[in-house]
Amino acid sequence: MKIAQIAPLVESVPPTLYGGTERVVSWLTEELVRQGHEVTLFASGDSRTAAHLVPIVPRALRLDGIHNSPPYNIIMLDQVASRMDAFDVMHFHIDFFHYPLFRNMAHKTLTTLHGRQDLPELPALYRAFPHMPLVSISNHQRKPVPPVNWMGTVYHGLPNDLLKPGPGDGGYLAFLGRICADKGPLEAIEIARRAGMKLKMAAKVDPADQEYFDEKVQPVLDASPHVEFIGEIDDARKPEFLGKATALLFPICWPEPFGLVMIESMACGTPVIAFNSGSVPEIMDDGLTGFVVENVDQAVVACSKLDQLFRPSIRSRFEERFSVAAMARDYVAIYEELVSMEKVTAIAAE
Repeated sequence: MKIAQIAPLVESVPPTLYGGTERVVSWLTEELVRQGHEVTLFASGDSRTAAHLVPIVPRALRLDGIHNSPPYNIIMLDQVASRMDAFDVMHFHIDFFHYPLFRNMAHKTLTTLHGRQDLPELPALYRAFPHMPLVSISNHQRKPVPPVNWMGTVYHGLPNDLLKPGPGDGGYLAFLGRICADKGPLEAIEIARRAGMKLKMAAKVDPADQEYFDEKVQPVLDASPHVEFIGEIDDARKPEFLGKATALLFPICWPEPFGLVMIESMACGTPVIAFNSGSVPEIMDDGLTGFVVENVDQAVVACSKLDQLFRPSIRSRFEERFSVAAMARDYVAIYEELVSMEKVTAIAAE
C-alpha cells in the first residue's frame, strides 16, 4: 500500500528525548516500511526514517523555541493535499487540523487521537465532522466523545528489540516521563518513602510546568534523601534505568489515553504499580504485569508484593499485546478496510 504518515512538527520523528506521539509514529512508520509498504513521512527535517521523508521545517520546532505549531501544520497540510492522489491512505497524528481541508476525501484519511478527549470544546468539533475515520488508542479514551466514525482501537506497540529484559536488581523504584501534577510525582515520592525504598525520577520539566516543579516538587525533593532526580533521559538510557528498577510507579490522577511508559517498563520485564485511572485497567494485567491500585496506601502495600511477580512473564505479556508488529497489523487492517470502502463507493457511483 501507499501510505502517508503525517506527524507533529514540534518534535522530530523519532524525538531525541521526550515525545510520545512522535515515538509511536516512528515505530509504526519503520515497521510499515519493513513490511514492504511504500510509506511517506511528513515531519521535521531532522527526522530519521527509512520511509520517504518530506521535510516541512528544517528541524523540530521546539529546538527553535517554537511550541505553537498551527501555522506550520497549515503549511504541511498544503503539502499533503498536493500529493494526496499518490496515497491509498493518509494517516494523521496531528489532532483535528486537517478536518476542513480533507473532509471531502475523508475515505482516504485516518486520524489517530493521541490526546485526552474530555476537553469542553471537543464535542462540538466532533459533531461538526462526524464522518472522519478515527482510531482511539484505548477504549477509555472514547468515553467523552459523541458518536463518530470509529474504525477501531489500536494500542501502541514498540519494537521487541528496543528495550531488553533487565534483572531488576537496582534496589529502587522508578518514575519516568514528565513532571506535572497529573503524573503524580509527589505521590511517587510518598509511596517510595512509606515503602522504605529508594526512588529514581527520570523526568522532563516543560516550561509550562516549571512553576509547579519549583514551588511544589523541588522543596519535597530537597527534603527527601531517598529520591534521586535524574532529569530527562533518552531512549539509550531507558533499558538500564527501567531494567534495573524493582518497579515503575505510575500514580496518575487524570484520564491518561494510553501511558507509553507502562509498556516500556513491561518490555524490560519490570512490573508497574499504577493508579486506576484512564487506560490503566486496559493496559495492565493486575497481578501479572504489576498492580492496579486506587491510592497511595494501596500502592505501598503493592510494593511489598512485588516478589510475587515473575519478570519473564511480564516481558512475554508485552510481546503478546504491545509489539510494533501487532500495532502495524491492526493499522493495516483498518487501511485495507478504508480502501475497500472506497472501491465499493466508486463502483456504486458508476
